[in-house]
Amino acid sequence: MKRLNVGIIGQGRSGFDIHAHLLKNMPGRFKIAAVCEPDAARLDYVRNILECDGYMDYHEMLQRQDLDIVVNASPSHLHVPVSLEVLEAGHNLLCEKPLARYVADVDKLIAKSRETGKLFAIYQQSRFAPYFEQVRKVIDSGVLGRIIMVKIAFNGFSRRWDWQTLSEFNGGNLLNAGPHPLDQALQLFGPDTMPEVFCLMDRVNTLGDAEDHVKLILHGNDRPTVDLEISSCCTYPLYTYQVYGANGGLTGNMEHMEWKYFKPEEAPQQELHRDPLPGRKYCGESLKWYSKKWHVPESKSQLYDTMGAAFYRNLYDALTKGAPLAVTPAHVRQQVAVIEECYRQDMAGC
Repeated sequence: MKRLNVGIIGQGRSGFDIHAHLLKNMPGRFKIAAVCEPDAARLDYVRNILECDGYMDYHEMLQRQDLDIVVNASPSHLHVPVSLEVLEAGHNLLCEKPLARYVADVDKLIAKSRETGKLFAIYQQSRFAPYFEQVRKVIDSGVLGRIIMVKIAFNGFSRRWDWQTLSEFNGGNLLNAGPHPLDQALQLFGPDTMPEVFCLMDRVNTLGDAEDHVKLILHGNDRPTVDLEISSCCTYPLYTYQVYGANGGLTGNMEHMEWKYFKPEEAPQQELHRDPLPGRKYCGESLKWYSKKWHVPESKSQLYDTMGAAFYRNLYDALTKGAPLAVTPAHVRQQVAVIEECYRQDMAGC
């Protein structure tokens, strides 16, 4: 198995706690060859821990010829310009989310990737979340019938005062946490078409100027309605997923799911009555319900490690075998288009 050399730009929460952590635990596939971090003390610490080369200026690291891929974990507002430089320097690229604030910037990155012939990937690891895979499995089985609505809630209660609360740094719930559930939502809606978008955003407990409460509705012809919340002012989060189907439904969180359904062929045959039912009765029938449950396996109980390792395995196969990326730039372009429309509506006061 070929071992790929990786360079990482940025050694903050994402660069060190996520990417360096994951790559260090996949030694058969990846080797961290170099990191870049402008903070000298942090760089010395990380370089000793990871036993790799270190740079304070990422431009110096990009001059290397031995890197198989560069991870861009710079601050969010630098993702687009730094990613363009990585591709221009002739490196394969993995960029952290949020990729961009505008579709035009995504198009620039896609064009640069094609121009240079280099792989361009975006770190959207929640596509590999065990709970999401289970939701898709139940929906795809057909037991719930036609899917009418999917409700997704990435909610909790927190107050924040760091740089990710500022719009100038591409902060706020929609760009910070939002790409995770929005990527899932668009897969369930259908990645082949742009949904109609309705969005409401608010600032509640944040000390910055970016939103910390988002309500987003996606809808379209012959598509399920998707109701997505990303709120930091929900003290009683009830679920992560709820699915409404013609023959049943699903509810659950990241660790536990349950669903029930009836089989139409076993349901009583009914006829439409134009006249009032005898005895002033309401409609009533007895359906035979089938119930099932899912618990996250112990082997996948460490959510972030499970998602991240699955993402990096797919990335490794793409680099070494030409396998297709599970999360494509086109998928993320659709996501950014929805985000851009949300901010347009917010600015217009829609």
